Amino acid sequence: MALTSRESAGLLLFRRREEHIEVLLGHPGGPYWTGRHEGAWSIPKGGILPGEDPLQAAIREFTEETGFTPTGPFIPLGTIVQRSGKTVHAWAFEGDWDPASLVSIATTTEWPPRSHRMIEIPELDRAAFFSIAEARRLINVAQADLLGRLVNKLS
Repeated sequence: MALTSRESAGLLLFRRREEHIEVLLGHPGGPYWTGRHEGAWSIPKGGILPGEDPLQAAIREFTEETGFTPTGPFIPLGTIVQRSGKTVHAWAFEGDWDPASLVSIATTTEWPPRSHRMIEIPELDRAAFFSIAEARRLINVAQADLLGRLVNKLS
């Protein structure tokens, strides 16, 4: 299957706290997302380069967006399709990291819309660990299936 710009890949970092699982989600940077909370958070993810293996893309994107280099083993979570039609390939991995050490790459976006003025924003402006229940409330609605898949694989 040929990969297109309509595909991305990402990683879901999880950790165990007593008898509970927590997952790391990132909040997108920029003025469009300021003040948006529920449904705005996401797994760190991004585009797959031509010829790039999706898992390698997920590792690269996670590192670029967080400043943290993930290590496996990686648990395949399959794919989901977001409302925009974009397919997201996802894996999970267990580990720990301090979200306060977030260092995200920058991107440019037009702001205000249709102004032809470009501004530089971080891909992620913050990251945090959440319980599965809280993550379900905050994550992009299409990505919520990934949380259930992780819980099923860890059961």
